[in-house]
Amino acid sequence: MPTKTSRRAAVAASSTPDTAPVAPAGKRDRTHYLYIAVIAAVALGIAVGLIWPDLGVELKPLGTGFVNLIKMMIAPIIFCTIVLGIGSVRKAAKVGAVGGIALGYFLVMSLVALSIGLVVGNILHPGDGLHLTEAIKASGHSQVSDEALPPVDFVLSIIPTTFVSAFTEGQVLQTLLLALLTGFALQAMGNVGQPVLRGVEHIQRLVFRILAMVMWAAPVGAFGAIAAVVGSAGLDALKSLAVLMLGFYVTCFLFVFVVLGILLRAVAGLNILVLFKYLAREFLLILSTSSSESALPRLIAKMEHLGVSKPVVGITVPTGYSFNLDGTMIYMTMASLYIADALGTPMSIGEQIPLLLFLLLASKGAAGVSGAGLATLAGGLQSHKPALVDGVGLIVGIDRFMSEARALTNFAGNAVATVLIGTWTKEIDTARVRQVLAGELPFDETTLLDEGETVTGGDVAEPREDGEKALAKA
Repeated sequence: MPTKTSRRAAVAASSTPDTAPVAPAGKRDRTHYLYIAVIAAVALGIAVGLIWPDLGVELKPLGTGFVNLIKMMIAPIIFCTIVLGIGSVRKAAKVGAVGGIALGYFLVMSLVALSIGLVVGNILHPGDGLHLTEAIKASGHSQVSDEALPPVDFVLSIIPTTFVSAFTEGQVLQTLLLALLTGFALQAMGNVGQPVLRGVEHIQRLVFRILAMVMWAAPVGAFGAIAAVVGSAGLDALKSLAVLMLGFYVTCFLFVFVVLGILLRAVAGLNILVLFKYLAREFLLILSTSSSESALPRLIAKMEHLGVSKPVVGITVPTGYSFNLDGTMIYMTMASLYIADALGTPMSIGEQIPLLLFLLLASKGAAGVSGAGLATLAGGLQSHKPALVDGVGLIVGIDRFMSEARALTNFAGNAVATVLIGTWTKEIDTARVRQVLAGELPFDETTLLDEGETVTGGDVAEPREDGEKALAKA
């Protein structure tokens, strides 16, 4: 019988850079075929949407069902990740520092995204010459959502009604708050809390295994989602609003590859294209479902595998999904200018800036609202400049296509933010990062976890690398 010491030594050896756990070749090949199937499903969905648009619209529940399956896993994954992350850090102040740096970074990048959208929108003036109909006006007003909350109510809504409701109401920030409280409580309990941490670790493995199973439905979900989008919008809507779409996509491209790319190179010394290659499957998943939430659980797993410590990943990623919406900021800026021009009431810079700052705050109150981009835009205009709500109907037809770029940009911003914040707080294993990005330590697609990461079932849980060790190594 192997002793506890020999088991721990074996695990320690398996988690070194030279012998990091690698998924069996056969299983990796299967997941490789899965994402080839997703690409084929997207192409087939586009064809169905163009040839049989009515049928394409009827297929929408396939995409909705798949995204809902992914969302079902978000709350337990966030809870387990944060609890395990905070439980592995000895000093609570370090967690607070990570959160403070993250929120400061998110605010600055939101302002940068708004500024870039402002510049491009004022150069293109894509709404000039358009005309409104009564139907379009009605469509715009129907997008005003009552779900977006004013700032005070939004803060209060972060507190769950009960311990269990944080998992059932689907609000990321409620789960985040509960996980932080649980993690700090276990941290204060010391060794007494170790059995609970081991239990949470087992639950995390179970949840990630379920997620890996759910991912096999991705081709079906991608087919239904794309067919519905193409079938409902059609080519006419795309042609009429091509300038706005093209300008929005170019702006997102510039923000990601110029602003974020320069930041990532300057702070972490990494090439953004190499990082995105590592996250290629997540980008494909978002592209096929138009939802960045569908890739949230995998982003958490991949950032941990990359070498960013659990506390940084557990705090930055869930918080970023509510507060670091760079793509949404660009969208609201350009859409507001487009609508104002289309209505024949172009705004001066003095009018644009207060409106956009208001939309920046409004977007935080709409975190978790379904279709948050369009709903937040309509609700923000209703509150700050009601005359522009009529024009929201102009972009309803192509909003789903623009949500592709929104979601991809939001995801890219949160991936880069995790690496940057890990670097600033010295909570990242730079040697492991380079090995992972070089393909020397492949990500295990079958479990979404490094199986050699911890010892379970023994007297003491031994993380592969907790926050203190990451700090010392950096």
